[in-house]
Amino acid sequence: MAIGLFWATTCLCVLLFVLALDIMGVFSRKNHFEVDGRTVVITGGSQGMGRGLAKLLAQKGASIVIVARNKQKLEDALKYISSAAKNPQTQRFHSISADVTKPEESERIITEVTAWNNGNPPDIVWANAGSAHPTLFLDTPPETLRSQMDINYFAAAYLAQAALKTWIKPSPSAANANPKLAKPRHFIMTSSVVSFVGVAGYGPYAGPKSAMRSLADTLHSEVNLYNGARRKDHINGPPADIKIHCVMPGTITSPGYEEEEKLKHPVTKILEKDDPSQTEDEVAKAAVNGLEKGGFIITTQLLGHAMRASALGGSQRNNWFVDTVFSWVVAVAWLFIGPDLDGKVFAYGKNHGLAASK
Repeated sequence: MAIGLFWATTCLCVLLFVLALDIMGVFSRKNHFEVDGRTVVITGGSQGMGRGLAKLLAQKGASIVIVARNKQKLEDALKYISSAAKNPQTQRFHSISADVTKPEESERIITEVTAWNNGNPPDIVWANAGSAHPTLFLDTPPETLRSQMDINYFAAAYLAQAALKTWIKPSPSAANANPKLAKPRHFIMTSSVVSFVGVAGYGPYAGPKSAMRSLADTLHSEVNLYNGARRKDHINGPPADIKIHCVMPGTITSPGYEEEEKLKHPVTKILEKDDPSQTEDEVAKAAVNGLEKGGFIITTQLLGHAMRASALGGSQRNNWFVDTVFSWVVAVAWLFIGPDLDGKVFAYGKNHGLAASK
């Protein structure tokens, strides 16, 4: 027994050490997400994670287009973001007021950005718009369930269609270009760690975010069709490879989070009481770091890494060794974590009764 415990502890320590090295990028020196001189569109870019992403990518040399509904917030955010530009003389900044829950608005965004970008479509499109309505499922009105699906799933799906349809069109300059030198285009979606683990009180939000993760899995497979077609005929095919990514943050301290706290049922607060949180700059840095390492499903802190490893299923692995071994460890941990979470919800109902759900 003692020898087995020793080797189990040793293996766990080695795993955590390798995981730490992987998170720091030791195993992947190549930058898979170059943004210097490229054009990036970010929805939900006027505050929170979107604003943090826009600022960080501006610091790395990208030209930025942010999208949101509120024009005043867009103007304020654009000043904040442009002040962080790496090359102020060459970088450009633009904002678009749009309701991304409408499919025609996504088409307008891509068309407007292409015209603003001298006839070139954006290189990177980040579907980051979203909002959480964390209430008990039975207490949530049907119209809220629909609106949560609209902003947290359909907004990304509509934008993906608009961007991908534009990206697969042949480029007039492709005939004279070397297809091997074309930098890939990236479509990124911001989902959530609640798509990995069911938590009481997140029913309206978790379903759409889980659908988004499934969409990312599907699109990751589907774009291989277009990427393969480039190899056959780069003149009449897409001018660059297309890559799909899905970022899964946890708790982000932001104005939106403060509003969510007002809605949450007490049992939800109990379940996530000890969860780590990140600022908009911290989550942006972690997300972009994962992209630069070539990740597909990207989590932004250790708890998220563990949740991802426990729920990968058929999703692409970011690192086959770390993800496989980490999933083994987390599978054992869930023998204790799962019953603990369930027990807390059960105990709350037992102590407070059905009235506590209202």
